Amino acid sequence: MSIFKQTIRNRVRSFGYAFSGIVAFLKSEPNGRIHAVATVLVIAAGFYFDIGLMEWGLLVLVMGLVWITEILNTAIEKAMDHVAPGRHTMVKFVKDVAAAAVLIAAITAVVIGGIIFLPKIAEFL
Repeated sequence: MSIFKQTIRNRVRSFGYAFSGIVAFLKSEPNGRIHAVATVLVIAAGFYFDIGLMEWGLLVLVMGLVWITEILNTAIEKAMDHVAPGRHTMVKFVKDVAAAAVLIAAITAVVIGGIIFLPKIAEFL
């Protein structure tokens, strides 16, 4: 087998692992399912209000930011629970800071969503 075919096979396998991670995240994490519903609602609203290309770009960016931070937060929490299953001051700090990143990302997404959608909703009403 050539190194090129092996490299392609490894890349495809890597994507498989990543998609498995997304599925595991959605199955195990209620917040992941909430983000999935919110993502679908935002996309539907974007089509309904016929938002522009720049607005789509901003929404995709902040939705991705929220997904990334939530998935990383979950990974950090699981790792901390594995490393130190009991209560530990430093573990609490790490978990709280990771959760804070998700909160900041979510607030940013809500603000951007408000900037984009509130004028369209007001015009609709």
